[in-house]
Amino acid sequence: MTPSFPKTFSEIKLAGHTLRNRIVFGAHTANMSVNGLPSEQTIAYYVERAIGGAAMIVVEPMPVHPATVLTRGNFRTCDDSVIPAFSRLTESVKRHGAVVLQQLYHVGSHGDSDLSFHAHWSPSGGPSYHDSDGSHAMTEAEIEETIEAFVSAARRCQAAGFDGVEVWAAYGGLLDQFWTPFYNRREDRWGGSLENRTRFSREILSRIRRLCGPDFIVGLTVSDEPGCPTALTRDQITEIVAGLDADRLIDYVTCGSGGYFDYGSLMPTFLYPERLGIELSARLKKVVSHALVTAESHIRTPDNAEITLGEGSADLVSIVRGQIADPHLANKARSGTPEDIRGCLSCNQMCWGRRSRDYWISCLINPSVGREAEWGGDRFERVADPQSVLVVGGGPAGLEAARAAAERGHRVVLAEAADRLGGAFRLAGEQPRRAQILDLIGWYETRFAKLGVEVRLNSYLEGGDVSAIGADVVILATGSLPLESGFQKARPDHPSLAGIERGNVFSAESVMARQARLGRRVVVLDETGGWKGCGTAWKLAEQGHAVTFVTPDALVGKELQRTAADVPLRRTLSRLGVQFRTETSIESWQGNAATLVSHLTGRNETIEADSLVFSTTNVAANWLALELAELGIPFIEIGDGVAPRQAPYAFYEGRRAGMAIPSAASGGQEVRVA
Repeated sequence: MTPSFPKTFSEIKLAGHTLRNRIVFGAHTANMSVNGLPSEQTIAYYVERAIGGAAMIVVEPMPVHPATVLTRGNFRTCDDSVIPAFSRLTESVKRHGAVVLQQLYHVGSHGDSDLSFHAHWSPSGGPSYHDSDGSHAMTEAEIEETIEAFVSAARRCQAAGFDGVEVWAAYGGLLDQFWTPFYNRREDRWGGSLENRTRFSREILSRIRRLCGPDFIVGLTVSDEPGCPTALTRDQITEIVAGLDADRLIDYVTCGSGGYFDYGSLMPTFLYPERLGIELSARLKKVVSHALVTAESHIRTPDNAEITLGEGSADLVSIVRGQIADPHLANKARSGTPEDIRGCLSCNQMCWGRRSRDYWISCLINPSVGREAEWGGDRFERVADPQSVLVVGGGPAGLEAARAAAERGHRVVLAEAADRLGGAFRLAGEQPRRAQILDLIGWYETRFAKLGVEVRLNSYLEGGDVSAIGADVVILATGSLPLESGFQKARPDHPSLAGIERGNVFSAESVMARQARLGRRVVVLDETGGWKGCGTAWKLAEQGHAVTFVTPDALVGKELQRTAADVPLRRTLSRLGVQFRTETSIESWQGNAATLVSHLTGRNETIEADSLVFSTTNVAANWLALELAELGIPFIEIGDGVAPRQAPYAFYEGRRAGMAIPSAASGGQEVRVA
């Protein structure tokens, strides 16, 4: 037992199983299946979290019926032919000491016709909140068909070696819809009274229990959506769960947050407080006598876990994104080195963001996610004969390249021109509520100290300097710089902004670096649609500036839609008084006013302003690469120095470059990692 986290690392009994600690890797759609079956990619992804110390792994939701296919990567349960493929998954996970379950779900009215090509089924019809279609009110026969689909899926899961199943009754799914009067307006034995509205879930759970036996874990997932007037209240959810527990139909219940009416808190970003859903889990703890209670939403860290367990709000904690970011979170905390945990940023960019675009998930700061089978997990093999490595640039690409090379035993020097590490990524960490980025940079500094990386700050290198250092391997991660011309992608026939010479025009980077002296009235032009422009506008509005936000996109924060952060962001900006001008660009700047042009009407609008801030696509700062090429010095070039892009690709290229450096005895190296 670890003294720092005694509750988290205590064993607990669940049905006929003993969990080695209280950390669950909860269900989420990894979207890695091939033809509806777990692939080697899928298996390696879950195995890495089992190796990392998770006590229980709930494999991603499996649709039990053709009406509920929701993603390209959904598993299929059509017949017993799928059992051998899932057996390979369960055997691999259990080999490393984790209990493994499968989540079973039906989304009811909230289907996706593009993927299912099937009518959405629901208790009483009504619209989908996932797409624009309506749904089909289920007949008695279709209700029975769906119940049996859940039971058949559970039977196949047991045959495949799963220790149990988790039945999904959260986020407005079908079971939740039967419970909720807003969705369930039936007048037969499946609607009306609470007994009738819970009949569907009771039938599913009791039949699974009878078929699969007492040692087969049966879990339930519920969610809390207190801001939604049509959702069940906490008292109503508590009453339902208490009834299911009294009849011993569930062995545990997992508490999430959000739903289709409060989508942002379903997968909460850093805009939300940590440990969401604790109020509901604490209530359920008071009424259940048999089932364990799992708290799930926005629990990122072992500290979050220990607080939640210590105050009695839950028996288990589901840390999902935290174990995506660092699959070895549990083992690092248990071994007394929590400072070695790579902390999740709660950004959703590559996990929920890629899933929302129907890709397999990854992680902004952990590029091994989804590549575990290819890269051998999130672990490093040390080389027998280390080389000396010079990394130029301390932004995301350089940080990760230096770390990966040092983890493998190479001797690393990291040279950064600024007085601090992080590059433009550090500036993002200065935006409101984004300090987790600064924590991550601090994590790199801690790792560098442990690994013996020599960090040289205020170290501006030219070609002759690189030659004098004489490293065996040179990695360039020199980043990118903002344009100074005022060019806007939305106005490609204008190479520069008319009137830019009048001054008081700044980049978002210079604003966040506190290099800009701004007046009270500020126009922010954002063509990136992400946090660079939006977070800068937020910062300025918080500081008391009167901000007008201009974007050629149809909405503010277009690129943040995939992370479910755009709506809460716009609410925040609106509350701070930020004015929006969408589908609009800047035609000219007068030094004390901006003339805007609408892309819809072509009309102009002039806004008085003291300062103009640009958030546009950067240009590569590749001058050192050009100089080294001219001198004949071989190098590896990564990150924005190759092409300006978002941070995930810099971390990815940094990891790949650090992993590709061979042992000195093997000789040779790649000249460029594109």
